[in-house]
Amino acid sequence: MTLTQEQTIGDAFAGTSRALARAAVESHRDALVALSHAIGGDPELAFEEHRAAARVADVLEADGFAVTRGAYDLPTAVEAVYGSGDVTVAVVGEYDALPGVGHACGHNVIAGAGVGAAIGLRAVADRLGIRVKFLGTPAEELGGGKILMLQRGAWDDSTFSLMVHGGPWAQIASSGFATQAYERIIATFRGRAAHAAAMPHEGVNAGDAITLAQVGLGLLRQQLRKTIVVGSFVVSAGGATNVIPDTGVLEVEIRGNTDEEWRDARARVRRVLEGAALAAGCALEIEQPELPYAPLDSDADLSRLFDEAISGDLAYDLVPKPEGIAGGSTDMGNVSQYLPSIHPMIALLGVEAVPHHQSFAAAAVSPAGDRAVVDGAIALALTAVGAVEDDAVRERLLAAQAVRPRYLDSAAAAAD
Repeated sequence: MTLTQEQTIGDAFAGTSRALARAAVESHRDALVALSHAIGGDPELAFEEHRAAARVADVLEADGFAVTRGAYDLPTAVEAVYGSGDVTVAVVGEYDALPGVGHACGHNVIAGAGVGAAIGLRAVADRLGIRVKFLGTPAEELGGGKILMLQRGAWDDSTFSLMVHGGPWAQIASSGFATQAYERIIATFRGRAAHAAAMPHEGVNAGDAITLAQVGLGLLRQQLRKTIVVGSFVVSAGGATNVIPDTGVLEVEIRGNTDEEWRDARARVRRVLEGAALAAGCALEIEQPELPYAPLDSDADLSRLFDEAISGDLAYDLVPKPEGIAGGSTDMGNVSQYLPSIHPMIALLGVEAVPHHQSFAAAAVSPAGDRAVVDGAIALALTAVGAVEDDAVRERLLAAQAVRPRYLDSAAAAAD
């Protein structure tokens, strides 16, 4: 957008920062929807989002951002920066798809809304004294791209961070919204193969260890809090009835609402696996394919400002999070544990499809998905404007940033 365009938009909306940011998003409506559709129609899996990352970078570069492709030594990460104020607003985008069902979590909506929010904030960056930093983050579904970027300093210079995620049915209030901590482990049991008919006594049955582990996990679930979820499936447990298997592989995930309960559940799951290995006489190897996801800690002020924008400026009806429904898990939780952040939902109004189903992938490129892209971008931009225009909120966020160590230093301190 040229300076003349910015001035024209500002004059038309009486020159307020909120109006100017909103107008900047709305003036890019066609480009944002086109970006969402391009990503939605061309799904790429974790760490393979090369075309999506390039599309995101192209749009931001065309709008005057200084863009780094392959940021933080991740080929599909993007960083785009504009401005030089004392407050750095880190706007987050995602664009990885799911195996088999494409963009059934609507990450194309997230990408479009994040880019739109950054463009809206760019229009007011100089007048508000802010630095806008868009971070395109790979591999949210599997791999924890944000955790890798945290470790490499992506948020070290940021004051606060925000993103928005598409959801079905109705607009859930951001205030009080949370997600679950998450860990995935792969348990491999090593035994000894033998002929099951001629020499069964020579075998050590890894398939037995798998069975004992599954039974043990099933019994454990009764003793866990209702906020804990343990899921598992058998990857392999043998290949022929007449061969005692020497290898069995079980994949397990553990989710929890609070860090303390979740850590307790993780320890108990491991004891079950160790007991199964001991009973079957097998060796046990436990692999953690990616770093665990932390629970989301939504900043109260940012949540309130988002809810005010989505309900007041955009006229969405807010509903509380339904009882008994957890917010899933996201590596944005790790970001929120490091600096003030929000990860609210934006409703695809009228859509009843459930995320992680093919019907939601279709909804994410429907008119409802298109509206969510633009409205989500506006709501994020207005949230950030509200935060920096409120002296008390701005001062609190800057004071917290002033004493916050680098992420790796804070992680080391927590480990100690």
